[in-house]
Amino acid sequence: MLIVACIILLCLLLVIGVAVPMAFGAVLILIAVFGGHEVSGFMPAGHWKMNTVVLLAIPLFILAGGIMERGKIAAPLIHLAELVVGRVKGGLSAAAVVACAIFGSISGSAAATLTCIGSIMMPHLRRANYPEGTAAALIVSACPLGLLIPPSASQILYAWVTQQSVLKCFLSTVIPGLILVCLLCVVNFVMLRNVKQLKLAEKPDSYVREFGVRSWRAFPALLMPAFILGGIYGGVMTPTEAAGFAVVYAIPVGFFVYKGLNRHNFWQGLKESAVTIGVVMIMVFMVLIVSRFLIFEDIPGMAKNLVYSVSDNPIVILLMVNVVMILIGMLMDDISGLLLSAPLLLPIVTSAGMDPIHFAAVLGVNLGMANITPPTAPLLYLGARVTGTPVNKMIKPTLIMIFFAWLPTLIITTYVPSVAMWLPNYLMG
Repeated sequence: MLIVACIILLCLLLVIGVAVPMAFGAVLILIAVFGGHEVSGFMPAGHWKMNTVVLLAIPLFILAGGIMERGKIAAPLIHLAELVVGRVKGGLSAAAVVACAIFGSISGSAAATLTCIGSIMMPHLRRANYPEGTAAALIVSACPLGLLIPPSASQILYAWVTQQSVLKCFLSTVIPGLILVCLLCVVNFVMLRNVKQLKLAEKPDSYVREFGVRSWRAFPALLMPAFILGGIYGGVMTPTEAAGFAVVYAIPVGFFVYKGLNRHNFWQGLKESAVTIGVVMIMVFMVLIVSRFLIFEDIPGMAKNLVYSVSDNPIVILLMVNVVMILIGMLMDDISGLLLSAPLLLPIVTSAGMDPIHFAAVLGVNLGMANITPPTAPLLYLGARVTGTPVNKMIKPTLIMIFFAWLPTLIITTYVPSVAMWLPNYLMG
């Protein structure tokens, strides 16, 4: 009965807009008052679980994303993509999808990707007469690629919670991420095929010369993901060291190469990143304590028995697990949803024959999709603020992209294990 009351309270508080850490704090108070448990007994477990160098990667990636956003590091990449595909109908919006994938591979954050790429790309798309709602919805739908294209902060958390290899979790989301990029681009071209007023980019006097100039301008920005991903997969750097390198690299590039950083916005970025890091770490701590309570009460075992009482067919079990993850992701951000879903659902999917590394990819796709799915859709509302587009103009094209890009990616990732497992097995055995 207490568990049901906790779930109802948590959902109610999240729906009415209470901050996630405060909502989980209220659940802890309910447990302490009516559950006969000393919450203080769970707090040391949360403290010691957070006392790991792996978690340092998360605040460092948040800081790197904030610096890159203000340092205008993504702008040269977009200008290069505009030259390459700008004369193709719908090419500019497809370039926004690719830009989200590249920026997300550096920042590891959907929110940072949306803030940076959305603020840069939306003016270009408006000037080219792209439909406002469709353009904004495409950027919002592509920004969760930051949760899939490695290195991803959410995959670091998943590996840490489930005691899996961080590199294998990274690799498991690469092919699903590329599939999603392709499907979003295809849906984009189909949706824009009958739009007459699109302006194509002007052809430069010398394409080769202009391509060389823009490539040279984008070269420092392109080096960043090359160094980070090459360092991680080459065994030169751990994910935490790669996150630190991203910060160290972004500062001089932002100050002296692209000159987007100055003393004022640099310190402002540090302060905003510090606030975000504080919120995330408090949230992680609160969710860990609640997760510890759920495990103590054997809620994962109860959930497993409940699922198997409905069906023991693996296809049906994985379908039910996906529905639960979508509901969780619709109510809270990706980090909270992951920390709650991983310990609760992992025993169920492993009993159905799914590898934990395979589940990492399924969880990443699922929570990314849930974060743009109405009615709560935190990234959808953030996208409305960043792009200056009303939410009601974005909902229909967003739902189209969910049904024809995100859902097919989720189904393929869930029911075709090789999509997630081939790359980890090929590279790491």
